Amino acid sequence: MRILYVEDSSSLRETIGRGLKNAGYIVTLAADGISGLDAALEAEHDVIIIDVMLPGMDGFEMLGELKKAEVDSQILMLTARASIEDRVHGLESGADDYLVKPFAWKELLARVRNLIRHRYGQQSSSLSIGDLKIDTQAQRIWYKNKELRMRPREFSILEYLALRVGKIVSRTELTEHLYDHAVDLKSNAIDSAICNIRKKLTLEGCDEIISTIPRRGYLMESRTSKS
Repeated sequence: MRILYVEDSSSLRETIGRGLKNAGYIVTLAADGISGLDAALEAEHDVIIIDVMLPGMDGFEMLGELKKAEVDSQILMLTARASIEDRVHGLESGADDYLVKPFAWKELLARVRNLIRHRYGQQSSSLSIGDLKIDTQAQRIWYKNKELRMRPREFSILEYLALRVGKIVSRTELTEHLYDHAVDLKSNAIDSAICNIRKKLTLEGCDEIISTIPRRGYLMESRTSKS
């Protein structure tokens, strides 16, 4: 999943950015409202985290521009100002969540995960596709109560397909949401990862859950499990 974090404090920006990357997210960093807005309009992000007190264009102004541009990312506002008025202003301006500094890292991460679930219409951290269970919070997978081992990138792909269950997901969409633009991907990187996921699922009897749609992408559907 792709996250944009706009923060003028270089130390906080680097620390939180590194934490988000270690949690498996593709992260874009911006130091001011103007460059943050440019980054938000240039590429699609699942979540945009915006500090209110930004140089050039403050967080509320940036939020307003995002809403004018009809950017559909989930937006989390960060601020050192804890007054009810500021929080109400942010939420009424279109923010999806609001977090007051200083905050605990675990709380920020939990809120980011919650916003991602909401973006894809999921209310719970547990996704169920037939007998396949995916815990997006703990990043664990089970099939018929047996835990399956996936590499981080394989988990990310499986999670994204599960969030889009019943919908065709193109290779381009998977690449944009799950891979850093700075990474030099091999042309068959997505196909290879899907192949490995299928092998691991098939070994447990969970086959045909991911279909390849020629020239369009991949489709995850709930299938009746084999006895």
